[in-house]
Amino acid sequence: MMKTIIPVLFALAGLGSFQNKKVAPASKPLEKLSQYGFFSGNLQYLNPVQGVIPYGLHTPLFSNYAEKQRFIKLPEGTKAMFHPTEEFDLPAGTYLIKNFFYPNDFRDPKKGRRILETRLMYKDETGWQTWPFIWNDEQTDAVYDPAGENKNISYIDEKGRKIEANYLVPNKNQCKGCHMKGNEVVPIGIAARHLNSSYSYEEGEMNQLKYWQQKGMLTGMPDSNIAANAHWQDKNISLNDRARAYLDINCGHCHRPDGAAGTSGLFLHAQETNTTALGIMKTPVAAGRGSGGRRFDIVPGKPDASILLYRMQTNDPGIAMPEIGREQLHAEGIALIKEWIKQMK
Repeated sequence: MMKTIIPVLFALAGLGSFQNKKVAPASKPLEKLSQYGFFSGNLQYLNPVQGVIPYGLHTPLFSNYAEKQRFIKLPEGTKAMFHPTEEFDLPAGTYLIKNFFYPNDFRDPKKGRRILETRLMYKDETGWQTWPFIWNDEQTDAVYDPAGENKNISYIDEKGRKIEANYLVPNKNQCKGCHMKGNEVVPIGIAARHLNSSYSYEEGEMNQLKYWQQKGMLTGMPDSNIAANAHWQDKNISLNDRARAYLDINCGHCHRPDGAAGTSGLFLHAQETNTTALGIMKTPVAAGRGSGGRRFDIVPGKPDASILLYRMQTNDPGIAMPEIGREQLHAEGIALIKEWIKQMK
């Protein structure tokens, strides 16, 4: 069951209104995040105005241990169209707002946080636009910067260790790299299997898809048999389901037949059932340095002989997978996939 980690200090408050705010013209971002009017009051609290709806993914994509607050804004009077397996069809004029931040101390979020970037996706009549915004040190606003930036970060992790690391805010083209499907840029997380879980709204806890339907944001949703990815850390769920959910959100948007890594023949999206396509005893299309001298993507029972795990265990830019958001290794994700391969027969 999904719980938001935002403390009372940052509690969502549906104040204000999105009406009469300046809206970006098609295909052209505004200079500052504050100009959009998505949030009321002090911008760093990310308190959404009416019509800006928070959401979360049951198993989120790893991004250097950064936490995220996500919001969606549909044009007034429009709805998202449900799809059982793919991303929902969203109307032109939709905004997706994803904010990346680090609590100063993961053990006590009340000690504050530092927001590093906000990524906007805006759908105009030609398709989806990707707009990266970088927050200032004062945490008063974020400025559009298509070039991206390297930032030094410092925080206390859940074990009480002080972590100092580099954090890459991707440039506009790097954003597109993860979001390509065929010849189009598309969102990653706005799909039934990622959203079919409980979320703590200001009104109380509720299934996200039912909430969207109740709010008039979603049409075409069936009454039952809706896909739901596992939560990758829930040990009450099978190891296979948790590993597949983790690979789906972290790798499957590229590693699918119509994704950016479609030519690899390694398909890690949730719908894939062919064991060879999933990498089991599959030789890579192009080995090179990325194989680490290993022959197969996945060798059942032998995680250390598997290319998939090898590429997860390095932050060498020429080898690491995924390619973005990987300045730090995801120790817990590596342990999950290692155990999954180890238990394969």
